[in-house]
Amino acid sequence: MYTTEQEEIEAPLISGTTQGSGEYFTRVGIGSPAREVYMVLDTGSDVNWLQCAPCAECYHQTEPIFEPTTSSSYATLSCDAPQCKALEASECRNATCLYEVSYGDGSFTAGDFATETFTIGSASVDNVAVGCGHSNQGLFVGAAGLLGLGGGLLALPSQLNTTSFSYCLVDRDSDSSSTVEFGSDIPNDAVVAPLMRNHQLDTFYYLGLTGISVGGEMLEISASSFEMDESGGGGVIIDSGTSVTRLQTGVYDSLRDAFVKGTTDLERAGEVAMFDTCYDLSGKTTIEVPSVAFHFPGGNMLALPAKNYMIPVDSVGTFCLAFAPTASSLAIIGNVQQQGTRVGFDLANSLIRFSANKC
Repeated sequence: MYTTEQEEIEAPLISGTTQGSGEYFTRVGIGSPAREVYMVLDTGSDVNWLQCAPCAECYHQTEPIFEPTTSSSYATLSCDAPQCKALEASECRNATCLYEVSYGDGSFTAGDFATETFTIGSASVDNVAVGCGHSNQGLFVGAAGLLGLGGGLLALPSQLNTTSFSYCLVDRDSDSSSTVEFGSDIPNDAVVAPLMRNHQLDTFYYLGLTGISVGGEMLEISASSFEMDESGGGGVIIDSGTSVTRLQTGVYDSLRDAFVKGTTDLERAGEVAMFDTCYDLSGKTTIEVPSVAFHFPGGNMLALPAKNYMIPVDSVGTFCLAFAPTASSLAIIGNVQQQGTRVGFDLANSLIRFSANKC
Protein backbone atom coordinates (compact mmCIF):
# COMPACT_ATOMS: atom_id res chain seq x y z
CA MET A 1 0.00 0.00 0.00
CA TYR A 2 1.07 3.53 -0.68
CA THR A 3 1.21 6.42 1.76
CA THR A 4 1.20 9.97 0.48
CA GLU A 5 3.63 10.96 3.24
CA GLN A 6 6.27 9.89 0.73
CA GLU A 7 5.30 12.59 -1.76
CA GLU A 8 2.42 14.60 -3.09
CA ILE A 9 0.55 12.99 -5.94
CA GLU A 10 -0.81 15.14 -8.74
CA ALA A 11 -2.66 14.21 -11.93
CA PRO A 12 -4.13 16.32 -14.75
CA LEU A 13 -7.84 17.15 -14.74
CA ILE A 14 -9.92 18.19 -17.75
CA SER A 15 -13.57 18.85 -18.57
CA GLY A 16 -15.26 15.94 -20.34
CA THR A 17 -17.32 18.28 -22.55
CA THR A 18 -15.11 17.61 -25.59
CA GLN A 19 -15.98 13.90 -25.21
CA GLY A 20 -19.68 14.74 -24.85
CA SER A 21 -19.71 14.23 -21.09
CA GLY A 22 -20.88 16.50 -18.25
CA GLU A 23 -18.29 14.89 -15.99
CA TYR A 24 -14.66 15.81 -15.25
CA PHE A 25 -11.87 13.42 -16.22
CA THR A 26 -8.38 12.72 -14.96
CA ARG A 27 -5.63 10.87 -16.82
CA VAL A 28 -4.14 7.83 -15.08
CA GLY A 29 -2.01 4.87 -16.10
CA ILE A 30 -3.47 1.43 -15.44
CA GLY A 31 -1.52 -1.82 -15.19
CA SER A 32 2.03 -2.94 -15.97
CA PRO A 33 3.07 -1.70 -18.45
CA ALA A 34 0.88 1.34 -17.73
CA ARG A 35 -1.83 2.22 -20.24
CA GLU A 36 -3.07 5.80 -20.03
CA VAL A 37 -6.84 6.27 -19.84
CA TYR A 38 -9.37 8.94 -18.93
CA MET A 39 -11.31 8.29 -15.71
CA VAL A 40 -14.31 10.21 -14.33
CA LEU A 41 -13.60 11.90 -10.96
CA ASP A 42 -16.47 11.27 -8.54
CA THR A 43 -16.53 12.40 -4.91
CA GLY A 44 -20.02 10.87 -4.60
CA SER A 45 -18.92 7.22 -4.84
CA ASP A 46 -16.21 4.90 -3.55
CA VAL A 47 -15.54 2.05 -5.98
CA ASN A 48 -12.85 2.57 -8.63
CA TRP A 49 -13.56 0.69 -11.86
CA LEU A 50 -12.79 0.57 -15.55
CA GLN A 51 -14.23 -1.24 -18.56
CA CYS A 52 -12.48 -4.54 -19.21
CA ALA A 53 -12.30 -7.00 -22.06
CA PRO A 54 -14.06 -9.25 -22.76
CA CYS A 55 -17.16 -7.00 -22.79
CA ALA A 56 -20.62 -8.42 -22.26
CA GLU A 57 -21.85 -4.84 -22.54
CA CYS A 58 -19.63 -1.76 -22.81
CA TYR A 59 -20.31 1.87 -23.78
CA HIS A 60 -18.07 3.80 -26.19
CA GLN A 61 -14.79 5.03 -24.71
CA THR A 62 -11.99 7.09 -26.25
CA GLU A 63 -9.12 4.63 -25.72
CA PRO A 64 -9.00 0.88 -26.37
CA ILE A 65 -10.73 -1.16 -23.65
CA PHE A 66 -8.38 -2.48 -20.97
CA GLU A 67 -7.15 -6.06 -21.43
CA PRO A 68 -6.34 -7.49 -17.98
CA THR A 69 -4.47 -10.43 -19.54
CA THR A 70 -1.81 -8.04 -20.89
CA SER A 71 -0.96 -6.57 -17.46
CA SER A 72 1.54 -8.36 -15.23
CA SER A 73 0.25 -6.61 -12.08
CA TYR A 74 -3.46 -7.48 -12.47
CA ALA A 75 -4.78 -9.91 -9.82
CA THR A 76 -8.35 -10.87 -9.01
CA LEU A 77 -9.41 -10.75 -5.34
CA SER A 78 -10.66 -13.77 -3.41
CA CYS A 79 -14.10 -13.65 -1.78
CA ASP A 80 -12.64 -13.46 1.71
CA ALA A 81 -10.33 -10.51 0.88
CA PRO A 82 -11.10 -7.43 3.04
CA GLN A 83 -11.60 -5.34 -0.11
CA CYS A 84 -14.32 -7.76 -1.27
CA LYS A 85 -15.99 -7.65 2.15
CA ALA A 86 -16.01 -3.82 1.98
CA LEU A 87 -18.22 -3.86 -1.14
CA GLU A 88 -21.90 -3.03 -0.72
CA ALA A 89 -22.90 -5.51 -3.42
CA SER A 90 -20.70 -8.52 -4.15
CA GLU A 91 -20.98 -12.15 -5.23
CA CYS A 92 -18.64 -15.08 -5.33
CA ARG A 93 -17.90 -17.09 -8.46
CA ASN A 94 -15.17 -19.74 -8.65
CA ALA A 95 -13.76 -18.29 -5.38
CA THR A 96 -13.22 -14.87 -6.96
CA CYS A 97 -14.95 -11.67 -5.95
CA LEU A 98 -17.54 -10.06 -8.24
CA TYR A 99 -18.71 -6.47 -7.74
CA GLU A 100 -21.70 -4.44 -8.87
CA VAL A 101 -22.30 -0.70 -8.47
CA SER A 102 -25.44 1.23 -9.45
CA TYR A 103 -25.61 5.03 -9.57
CA GLY A 104 -28.46 7.46 -8.94
CA ASP A 105 -28.97 8.14 -12.66
CA GLY A 106 -29.49 4.45 -13.52
CA SER A 107 -25.91 3.84 -14.70
CA PHE A 108 -24.21 0.65 -13.51
CA THR A 109 -21.03 -1.41 -13.72
CA ALA A 110 -20.39 -5.05 -12.83
CA GLY A 111 -17.51 -7.49 -13.18
CA ASP A 112 -14.46 -8.89 -11.37
CA PHE A 113 -13.04 -7.12 -8.32
CA ALA A 114 -9.25 -7.04 -8.55
CA THR A 115 -6.08 -5.18 -7.58
CA GLU A 116 -3.94 -3.35 -10.09
CA THR A 117 -1.10 -0.83 -10.27
CA PHE A 118 -2.19 2.77 -10.90
CA THR A 119 0.21 5.41 -12.18
CA ILE A 120 -1.05 8.78 -10.96
CA GLY A 121 1.18 11.60 -12.17
CA SER A 122 4.72 10.46 -11.37
CA ALA A 123 3.64 8.11 -8.57
CA SER A 124 3.18 4.39 -9.03
CA VAL A 125 0.65 2.91 -6.59
CA ASP A 126 0.46 -0.88 -6.22
CA ASN A 127 -2.50 -3.04 -5.25
CA VAL A 128 -5.29 -0.52 -5.77
CA ALA A 129 -8.66 -2.27 -5.50
CA VAL A 130 -10.48 -1.73 -8.79
CA GLY A 131 -13.52 -3.17 -10.53
CA CYS A 132 -12.81 -4.78 -13.89
CA GLY A 133 -16.20 -4.15 -15.50
CA HIS A 134 -17.44 -6.53 -18.17
CA SER A 135 -20.96 -5.12 -18.07
CA ASN A 136 -21.20 -1.31 -17.97
CA GLN A 137 -23.89 1.11 -18.96
CA GLY A 138 -24.48 4.80 -18.44
CA LEU A 139 -23.41 8.37 -18.96
CA PHE A 140 -19.66 7.83 -18.71
CA VAL A 141 -19.17 8.76 -22.40
CA GLY A 142 -15.52 8.77 -23.44
CA ALA A 143 -14.00 7.80 -20.08
CA ALA A 144 -12.61 4.31 -19.49
CA GLY A 145 -14.11 4.16 -16.01
CA LEU A 146 -14.36 6.03 -12.73
CA LEU A 147 -12.18 7.01 -9.76
CA GLY A 148 -14.17 7.00 -6.52
CA LEU A 149 -13.05 9.93 -4.35
CA GLY A 150 -15.71 9.37 -1.67
CA GLY A 151 -15.15 8.83 2.05
CA GLY A 152 -15.38 5.03 2.14
CA LEU A 153 -12.67 2.39 2.56
CA LEU A 154 -12.53 1.46 -1.13
CA ALA A 155 -12.28 5.04 -2.39
CA LEU A 156 -8.96 6.29 -3.71
CA PRO A 157 -8.17 8.75 -0.85
CA SER A 158 -8.50 5.91 1.68
CA GLN A 159 -6.47 3.51 -0.48
CA LEU A 160 -3.74 6.16 -0.82
CA ASN A 161 -3.88 6.67 2.95
CA THR A 162 -4.08 10.42 2.43
CA THR A 163 -5.47 12.99 4.89
CA SER A 164 -6.23 15.60 2.24
CA PHE A 165 -6.96 15.98 -1.45
CA SER A 166 -8.14 18.74 -3.71
CA TYR A 167 -9.26 19.37 -7.27
CA CYS A 168 -9.95 22.41 -9.40
CA LEU A 169 -12.66 22.01 -12.00
CA VAL A 170 -11.80 24.10 -15.06
CA ASP A 171 -14.71 25.82 -16.82
CA ARG A 172 -16.85 23.19 -18.51
CA ASP A 173 -16.30 24.51 -22.03
CA SER A 174 -12.58 25.10 -21.50
CA ASP A 175 -9.93 22.94 -23.13
CA SER A 176 -7.33 23.92 -20.52
CA SER A 177 -6.32 21.47 -17.82
CA SER A 178 -5.97 21.70 -14.06
CA THR A 179 -5.01 19.15 -11.39
CA VAL A 180 -6.35 16.73 -8.83
CA GLU A 181 -3.88 16.53 -5.94
CA PHE A 182 -3.49 14.08 -3.05
CA GLY A 183 -1.57 14.99 0.10
CA SER A 184 -0.76 18.52 -1.05
CA ASP A 185 -1.13 21.67 1.05
CA ILE A 186 -4.47 23.42 0.74
CA PRO A 187 -4.27 27.25 0.35
CA ASN A 188 -4.72 29.20 3.59
CA ASP A 189 -6.75 32.02 2.04
CA ALA A 190 -9.65 29.65 1.41
CA VAL A 191 -13.30 30.01 2.43
CA VAL A 192 -13.72 27.29 5.06
CA ALA A 193 -16.78 25.13 5.68
CA PRO A 194 -17.33 22.22 8.07
CA LEU A 195 -17.00 18.76 6.52
CA MET A 196 -19.42 16.36 8.18
CA ARG A 197 -19.94 12.63 7.85
CA ASN A 198 -23.05 10.49 7.98
CA HIS A 199 -22.65 7.42 10.19
CA GLN A 200 -25.18 5.57 8.03
CA LEU A 201 -23.19 6.20 4.85
CA ASP A 202 -19.47 6.95 4.87
CA THR A 203 -19.27 7.74 1.13
CA PHE A 204 -20.65 11.27 1.05
CA TYR A 205 -18.96 14.52 2.07
CA TYR A 206 -21.55 16.66 3.84
CA LEU A 207 -21.15 20.42 3.85
CA GLY A 208 -22.09 22.61 6.81
CA LEU A 209 -24.22 25.06 4.82
CA THR A 210 -26.17 27.60 6.91
CA GLY A 211 -27.85 29.70 4.24
CA ILE A 212 -27.99 31.03 0.68
CA SER A 213 -28.19 34.67 -0.36
CA VAL A 214 -29.46 36.17 -3.61
CA GLY A 215 -28.61 39.78 -4.45
CA GLY A 216 -27.02 40.17 -1.03
CA GLU A 217 -30.23 39.23 0.82
CA MET A 218 -30.39 35.99 2.81
CA LEU A 219 -33.23 33.72 1.70
CA GLU A 220 -35.79 33.16 4.42
CA ILE A 221 -35.05 29.49 4.93
CA SER A 222 -34.57 27.86 8.30
CA ALA A 223 -31.03 26.55 8.85
CA SER A 224 -32.57 23.13 9.60
CA SER A 225 -33.38 22.80 5.87
CA PHE A 226 -29.66 22.14 5.34
CA GLU A 227 -29.04 19.92 8.35
CA MET A 228 -28.81 16.16 8.53
CA ASP A 229 -31.35 14.66 10.93
CA GLU A 230 -30.57 12.08 13.61
CA SER A 231 -31.47 9.16 11.32
CA GLY A 232 -28.98 10.36 8.67
CA GLY A 233 -31.60 11.88 6.33
CA GLY A 234 -31.34 15.31 4.70
CA GLY A 235 -28.20 17.41 4.64
CA VAL A 236 -26.13 18.83 1.78
CA ILE A 237 -23.35 16.91 0.00
CA ILE A 238 -20.70 18.19 -2.38
CA ASP A 239 -20.34 15.99 -5.45
CA SER A 240 -17.93 16.37 -8.39
CA GLY A 241 -19.88 13.68 -10.28
CA THR A 242 -23.23 15.54 -10.34
CA SER A 243 -23.52 18.42 -12.82
CA VAL A 244 -26.30 20.67 -11.56
CA THR A 245 -26.91 21.59 -7.92
CA ARG A 246 -30.14 20.08 -6.58
CA LEU A 247 -31.94 21.81 -3.71
CA GLN A 248 -35.00 20.63 -1.78
CA THR A 249 -38.08 21.98 -3.57
CA GLY A 250 -38.95 24.63 -0.94
CA VAL A 251 -35.36 25.94 -0.85
CA TYR A 252 -35.17 25.95 -4.64
CA ASP A 253 -38.47 27.83 -4.99
CA SER A 254 -37.24 30.49 -2.57
CA LEU A 255 -33.95 30.90 -4.48
CA ARG A 256 -35.67 31.00 -7.88
CA ASP A 257 -38.29 33.52 -6.79
CA ALA A 258 -35.64 35.87 -5.40
CA PHE A 259 -33.58 35.50 -8.58
CA VAL A 260 -36.58 36.17 -10.85
CA LYS A 261 -37.37 39.30 -8.82
CA GLY A 262 -33.90 40.61 -9.60
CA THR A 263 -34.07 39.90 -13.35
CA THR A 264 -37.33 41.60 -14.38
CA ASP A 265 -35.45 43.54 -17.08
CA LEU A 266 -34.35 40.34 -18.87
CA GLU A 267 -36.46 38.58 -21.51
CA ARG A 268 -37.69 35.19 -20.32
CA ALA A 269 -37.48 32.03 -22.42
CA GLY A 270 -39.31 28.70 -22.07
CA GLU A 271 -38.23 25.86 -19.80
CA VAL A 272 -35.31 23.72 -20.96
CA ALA A 273 -34.99 20.15 -19.63
CA MET A 274 -34.67 20.37 -15.81
CA PHE A 275 -34.39 24.18 -15.83
CA ASP A 276 -37.56 26.21 -15.26
CA THR A 277 -35.96 29.68 -15.19
CA CYS A 278 -34.45 30.58 -18.55
CA TYR A 279 -33.73 33.80 -20.42
CA ASP A 280 -33.28 34.88 -24.03
CA LEU A 281 -29.99 36.78 -23.95
CA SER A 282 -29.42 36.74 -27.74
CA GLY A 283 -28.02 40.05 -28.94
CA LYS A 284 -26.78 41.03 -25.46
CA THR A 285 -23.05 41.35 -24.80
CA THR A 286 -23.23 41.96 -21.04
CA ILE A 287 -25.99 41.55 -18.48
CA GLU A 288 -26.31 42.03 -14.75
CA VAL A 289 -27.84 39.30 -12.61
CA PRO A 290 -28.28 39.07 -8.83
CA SER A 291 -25.32 37.63 -6.93
CA VAL A 292 -25.71 34.15 -5.43
CA ALA A 293 -23.64 33.04 -2.43
CA PHE A 294 -23.42 30.03 -0.11
CA HIS A 295 -23.03 30.85 3.60
CA PHE A 296 -21.19 28.73 6.18
CA PRO A 297 -20.73 28.97 9.98
CA GLY A 298 -18.55 31.77 11.37
CA GLY A 299 -19.58 34.28 8.71
CA ASN A 300 -17.77 32.45 5.89
CA MET A 301 -19.28 33.06 2.46
CA LEU A 302 -18.59 31.63 -1.00
CA ALA A 303 -19.80 34.03 -3.70
CA LEU A 304 -20.43 32.18 -6.95
CA PRO A 305 -19.25 33.68 -10.25
CA ALA A 306 -22.29 34.39 -12.47
CA LYS A 307 -21.10 31.81 -15.04
CA ASN A 308 -21.48 29.16 -12.32
CA TYR A 309 -25.24 29.69 -12.12
CA MET A 310 -26.31 31.29 -15.42
CA ILE A 311 -25.34 28.77 -18.05
CA PRO A 312 -25.88 28.58 -21.82
CA VAL A 313 -28.15 25.70 -22.86
CA ASP A 314 -27.99 26.19 -26.63
CA SER A 315 -26.01 28.15 -29.22
CA VAL A 316 -28.62 30.88 -29.80
CA GLY A 317 -28.40 32.78 -26.54
CA THR A 318 -30.68 30.88 -24.17
CA PHE A 319 -29.29 30.87 -20.62
CA CYS A 320 -30.83 29.18 -17.58
CA LEU A 321 -30.51 29.44 -13.82
CA ALA A 322 -28.40 26.34 -13.12
CA PHE A 323 -30.14 25.01 -10.04
CA ALA A 324 -32.86 22.36 -9.95
CA PRO A 325 -35.38 21.15 -7.36
CA THR A 326 -35.29 17.64 -5.91
CA ALA A 327 -38.00 15.68 -4.11
CA SER A 328 -35.24 13.99 -2.09
CA SER A 329 -34.35 15.33 1.36
CA LEU A 330 -30.67 15.30 0.28
CA ALA A 331 -29.33 18.42 -1.44
CA ILE A 332 -26.31 18.18 -3.77
CA ILE A 333 -23.79 20.90 -4.70
CA GLY A 334 -22.81 19.89 -8.23
CA ASN A 335 -19.84 20.59 -10.47
CA VAL A 336 -21.33 23.56 -12.39
CA GLN A 337 -21.22 25.53 -9.13
CA GLN A 338 -17.63 24.40 -8.41
CA GLN A 339 -16.07 25.61 -11.70
CA GLY A 340 -12.88 27.65 -11.34
CA THR A 341 -12.62 26.93 -7.62
CA ARG A 342 -10.06 24.68 -5.95
CA VAL A 343 -12.07 22.50 -3.58
CA GLY A 344 -9.90 21.04 -0.83
CA PHE A 345 -11.00 18.16 1.38
CA ASP A 346 -9.08 18.42 4.65
CA LEU A 347 -10.01 15.03 6.06
CA ALA A 348 -7.74 15.34 9.11
CA ASN A 349 -9.45 18.53 10.31
CA SER A 350 -12.94 17.84 8.91
CA LEU A 351 -12.96 20.97 6.76
CA ILE A 352 -13.75 21.77 3.14
CA ARG A 353 -11.78 24.71 1.75
CA PHE A 354 -12.86 26.70 -1.32
CA SER A 355 -10.19 28.78 -3.08
CA ALA A 356 -11.51 30.88 -5.97
CA ASN A 357 -9.42 31.07 -9.14
CA LYS A 358 -6.80 28.58 -7.94
CA CYS A 359 -6.83 26.32 -10.99
